[in-house]
Amino acid sequence: MRIRARASVLLASLLLAGGCGGEADERPPVASPSLQLGRDKAAIGSPLRFTYRFEPTGQPIQGDYSVFVHVLDQDGERLWGDDHQPPVPTSAWRSGEPVTYTRTVFLPNYPYIGPAEVRLGLYMPATGERLALAGNEVSRLEYNVGALEILPQSQNVFLIYKDGWHHAEIHPTDPTIEWQWTRKAATVSFRNPKQDATFYLQYDARRDLFQEPQQVTVRLGDQVLGAFTADSTDPGLATFPVTAAQMGDAEVVELMLEVDRTFQPPGDSRELGIRVFHAFVEPKEPVS
Repeated sequence: MRIRARASVLLASLLLAGGCGGEADERPPVASPSLQLGRDKAAIGSPLRFTYRFEPTGQPIQGDYSVFVHVLDQDGERLWGDDHQPPVPTSAWRSGEPVTYTRTVFLPNYPYIGPAEVRLGLYMPATGERLALAGNEVSRLEYNVGALEILPQSQNVFLIYKDGWHHAEIHPTDPTIEWQWTRKAATVSFRNPKQDATFYLQYDARRDLFQEPQQVTVRLGDQVLGAFTADSTDPGLATFPVTAAQMGDAEVVELMLEVDRTFQPPGDSRELGIRVFHAFVEPKEPVS
């Protein structure tokens, strides 16, 4: 029995040492990471800017590693992640050349309100191997880089999807990913915030079905707020400033998305325009 117990302890130690891609070694750090959040409080469903900065130490990096990002609740349980490739491949990182970039993330509709912690690291997707960084390591090569307060979704401007939208669909393996297809024209309405705002639209398109990508126009009544080329096959982000003067004195504001061309999938009777993951109206904070 004692031999079995010792073997179990040894096996557990080996699993802990190698689990999740962590490595208990003394390799020098390859970079110093930091994170700046667009704000320290954000409501579920709202967009939040994550500005990452990596300052390479000069240690050579063999291969191109991904950045993993974990957002955890106050009990250390993972809420969601934002793994991604940095805009400069890690194999090209050089000392004295910081890598800085911003990603806008919409907080998933996860049943949690309260303080959250942001951790990140570098890993090789094919093997799970992680690299050492110079920072506050809280787990195996996983580093604490920030914190935020997650607020209830009721803090947001509520949007009503009116004419021109198909029923919502959910990703088969990730229930935090949801979308709706537009028809040729789709309308959203919301209570007038009576102040300048930004309209966010996260979308993708079937670029492969058109010789030239679709063109999308955003209108407020007879005013054109802007237009964009729907050429992103991965979720892309388009933003449009909306002034209080443009919204006027009406209690309810309507925005319309117009797609110049639609398509019909094989075996599907629906007319589809673009796929929208998030539409959001963010009033600008008053200048003090």
